[in-house]
Amino acid sequence: MAESPDDLPSIEQLRQAVLRSWRDSPTRFTEDTNAERDLRVGAYRDRVFVELAQNAADAAALAGEPGRLRVRVADGELRVANTGAPLDRRGIAALASLRASGKPADAEETVGRFGVGFAAVLAVTSEPRVVSRTGGVAFSEARTREVWASDEVPVLRLPWELRADEPPLPDGFDTEVRLPLRGDVGEPLRRIEDEVADVLLMLPWLAEIDVDGRRWVRRTEGDHVVLSAPDGGRTRWLTHRGPGCVWAVPIADDGRPLPLDEDVLHAPTPTDERLSLPARLLATAVPMEPSRRRVSASADAPGVTSALRAAAGSYPGLVRSLPARHRLALVPEWRFPLSDVDGVLREFVVERLTGDDWLPSARSGLLPGRRARVLDLHAPRLVKLVADVIPGLVAAPLCGRDAARTASVAGARALTAAELVDALGGVERAPAWWRALYDELLAAVDRAEVELDELAALPVPLADGRTVTGARGVLLAEDTAGGVDSLGIPGLHIVHSQAGHPLLERLGAAKAGPSELLRAPAVVEAIARSVDDTLAGLDGTPLADAVLTWVSTAGAAPGLGALALPARSGVRRADELLLPDAAILDVLHPDAVGDDAPLDVLADEVAARWDRETLLSCGVRDTFTIERVGGSETTDDEPPVPDLDLVDDHAWPRAVRLLASEPETWRVLTAPDGRLRTWLSAHALLAGRAPRQWRLPSATELSGLFDPAPDVGLSDELLVLTGVRTELAVDPETAAEDARLLCDRLGDPERTVPTGLVLRAHSMLAALSPDDVEPPERVRTLAGTVSEVTDDGGDEVVVLDAPWLLAMWPPERIVASADFADAEALADVFDLPLASDEITEIDAAVEEDGEAGFAAWSELPAVVEVAGLLGIGVPDGGVVIHEELTVGGTPVPWWRDEQAVLHAADSPSGLARAFAWAAGRWPDRVLLERLLDDPDPRTVLG
Repeated sequence: MAESPDDLPSIEQLRQAVLRSWRDSPTRFTEDTNAERDLRVGAYRDRVFVELAQNAADAAALAGEPGRLRVRVADGELRVANTGAPLDRRGIAALASLRASGKPADAEETVGRFGVGFAAVLAVTSEPRVVSRTGGVAFSEARTREVWASDEVPVLRLPWELRADEPPLPDGFDTEVRLPLRGDVGEPLRRIEDEVADVLLMLPWLAEIDVDGRRWVRRTEGDHVVLSAPDGGRTRWLTHRGPGCVWAVPIADDGRPLPLDEDVLHAPTPTDERLSLPARLLATAVPMEPSRRRVSASADAPGVTSALRAAAGSYPGLVRSLPARHRLALVPEWRFPLSDVDGVLREFVVERLTGDDWLPSARSGLLPGRRARVLDLHAPRLVKLVADVIPGLVAAPLCGRDAARTASVAGARALTAAELVDALGGVERAPAWWRALYDELLAAVDRAEVELDELAALPVPLADGRTVTGARGVLLAEDTAGGVDSLGIPGLHIVHSQAGHPLLERLGAAKAGPSELLRAPAVVEAIARSVDDTLAGLDGTPLADAVLTWVSTAGAAPGLGALALPARSGVRRADELLLPDAAILDVLHPDAVGDDAPLDVLADEVAARWDRETLLSCGVRDTFTIERVGGSETTDDEPPVPDLDLVDDHAWPRAVRLLASEPETWRVLTAPDGRLRTWLSAHALLAGRAPRQWRLPSATELSGLFDPAPDVGLSDELLVLTGVRTELAVDPETAAEDARLLCDRLGDPERTVPTGLVLRAHSMLAALSPDDVEPPERVRTLAGTVSEVTDDGGDEVVVLDAPWLLAMWPPERIVASADFADAEALADVFDLPLASDEITEIDAAVEEDGEAGFAAWSELPAVVEVAGLLGIGVPDGGVVIHEELTVGGTPVPWWRDEQAVLHAADSPSGLARAFAWAAGRWPDRVLLERLLDDPDPRTVLG
């Protein structure tokens, strides 16, 4: 049973008891002196106000009413007055004991009233007094020295009665501690003002502190403690009470927590144990040293550990007291502990955050850290969208990389964009849901939170109800691509109209406007097989309508010619159809159009429904076209312009005019490669003949070989473009045909061909490859006659290959070209012998009749004079001059024997030819002959 305060000794009795103990045991005095010195200079230094405020809070708690504290400096004294339970004998005994506490055993709300903590006053005074409405007590270093002689005495061991002139208590207060100050009287007030806010927070029984007229007020609002300062400022703290502890964190006016960076353990008054947790811990259950500055043992001692573990157990409660969006602010950061206690406490706090429920679930309820997934994208709306897809997903707005990194301290795992995409595989959702998802992911890409590669496998809903993995290869249908959703084309992946999004395009999806759809591989394949599908019984109308609609907007595209369209006699490819009023119908052979024919006419109802340009863009014909859309390259036997081989024989002039009337076919007709002109020259018909067999009427130099083209209603320009000749020429593309035609015309005895034209034609034939020329059966001779080519060697014609041989054969047996250099090639293509090869040694012998003599050219004055007139250098060598020159019995004007010796009859004709040959001026032989006959300069000039 607790003793009554009235049974406790009086102040006099307490003092006498202490003096007796000192006298009876000298060491006791030394112990008391040393203990007080340790408290004064060690454990309780700088704790005057905290310890006095703690005593005031205890008094308020004992009285059961929130207390008030007043601080003043008067008459050189620091005076701290408080309301609440007054000082009684037990309190006086505690003050004088240095070891005991005046706290009643059942006073759970107090820490220890008037115990060793009162020694803190010795930091500022040596004459403290406590005045209460039930009495008081004084302590005095000076009065103690009066009764005990020593250099140093304990101040707080000998209690003294108050003097009779002790000033009364301030009105409204129950106790006042009065401390005569040493030194600057303003310094304690400044330090107290710095500590007021912390004191009010840690001592819930104090409601008000007044320091020299400046008033601080503590108010409780639910879990919040609001501290009001004299300047009108307010500080709000969120608190959560646990067994033997209170956690507290500052709160901003908008409700945001303001996590602490560094603090100390409060037990409940500040200690020297540094902490790095975001919240303040006020713990009364942690074992402390008597000084209450350090824990009583190492941080991992059982008693300390259990108290710290219990305090950590209530930390999630503080976190849960915050709105969900702010809870991550109280997760400790990774850092080195500031003390042993800090390290142990942080470990326990993280352990509880890992295992306790405190993170808001995106679905419902709370999650422990170890089961939580935090989206590492700052996308609150995305969290809501995928809440029922990702188990353990933390609710928005707790998302983003910072949130994921913070939550990972408590065991939560980050949910990356790539992991989210993987989790979405196989998920069935409405297209609008996917579009909303794409909105959020694109925003994250733009914020550089996500790389596009991470989204490569993103599911994409299609118009046909399927969902494919990845956007590459899918098409985003535009409004102008109407009807594509219902076509059901295999392999055509069209994004559902409600799910189309720019993100898909950045991930590889292509815009599906009319132009893109027409070029989509699946559409191209569908068009390519459309005829077969229609003939197999499928309805080709939807595809045809869709394609024609797209073409009306986008124009032509490769492969459209294969589109199945209704014809007058069934279904045909578009590029096999003609418009009902097509201009080309007038020039085609009747068998070219109709059932089983190469071409057919488009059904009238289709032609009426669609505009002409759209149908033409799909390959339907109006006139000749450049090439088949999607067709293969043409061969040499095929016309470079389709369907020319279907022209009626009598309609070629109209066909040519039709080719010339269209810009595209006109360009082909006039193209530098000449392919169309070459084909027309061989295959078109003008008055029943190929154009190459005719000449322009104005090309009279070709008279004899070619007849003038008849009037077929074509201009000279168009006649030339079809292959009608304007000059003697062989087209390399049709060399064999041209050679055959020339040989036929030259060998036609009904034709009269000028000799010069014959010579040029032979030179042209000589320039051809023997593979291109079939040796003719008849040839045109120098006599202008036609000679049969025989194999018996009788009167066989020869090819003249040297001018001196001309006199050895009659003209009817000589075939010649315009240049002797062409003779060997002409003999090769005609398969005829050369004249030189047919001359025997006897036939080539020069007969020695009459006088003959060798003369150097430089020794012949007439020759030298003529050479000077013409500017011809006189060659080396000379000539054997004969009075009459005969070779093999035949008189000749000049000759070149087998030893390459030149011979000439003594005549201008012979000398001129021999000299022209020797000087390399054979074309000048006639002029040389005239000059030798009459060396007058006027012959050269006139």
